[in-house]
Amino acid sequence: MPPDPDIESVLLTREQIACRVAELGEQISRDYEGRDLVLVGVLKGSIVFLADLMRAIRIPHRFDLVRASSYGDGACSSGNVRVSCPCELPMQGADVLIVEDVFDTGRTIAAIHREMGTCGARDVAVCVLLSKQRRRLADCVAPRYVGSEIPDRFVVGYGLDYNERYRHLDCVMILKSSVYEKK
Repeated sequence: MPPDPDIESVLLTREQIACRVAELGEQISRDYEGRDLVLVGVLKGSIVFLADLMRAIRIPHRFDLVRASSYGDGACSSGNVRVSCPCELPMQGADVLIVEDVFDTGRTIAAIHREMGTCGARDVAVCVLLSKQRRRLADCVAPRYVGSEIPDRFVVGYGLDYNERYRHLDCVMILKSSVYEKK
C-alpha cells in the first residue's frame, strides 16, 4: 500500500533499488579499476542514489556536484536546461561519470556532458538510476550504466521529487497525475 494518498503505486522497492545499486557499483568498480574516477552528481534528484552508489563502488574515487534544472515547479521539462555550480575538482585527465536520477529526454545529460567535456576530462560517461521508455532527442548522450528501465510516468521517491516533495520516500513510486495536473 502506498504511504501517501498522492501515490498511485510502488514501482521499485527499497530492496530492488539496493540490489541494483550494488550491481552497478561492482560493474563500475571493474570498469574503472586503476583509473582516476570522478563521480559528478546532478543536484538535487540524484543525491540519494549518488550516496548509495559511492558506497557500492569499491575503488578509490572522488566526487563533485552540479546543479541542472529544466522542470522548475512543473511536471514537464521546459526544454531549457540550466547548468550551474561548476565543478570545483580538477577534471583534467580524469574519467568523469555523471550520476543522474532519471534519463528522460536527454537534454539535461547532454548539457552536463558538454560542460564536463570543456573541463579536460579524459572520458565522460553517464550512470542513471532510471531510464524512461520514451523517444529521446536525436543528439542525446546514451547512459553507459542504467539502474532500471521504467515506463514513461512521473515518478518520485529515493531523492526524486515533484515540487520539492516526496524525496524522502525510500522507494520509487508513480505519482498520481491528479497531483501535478492541478496547476
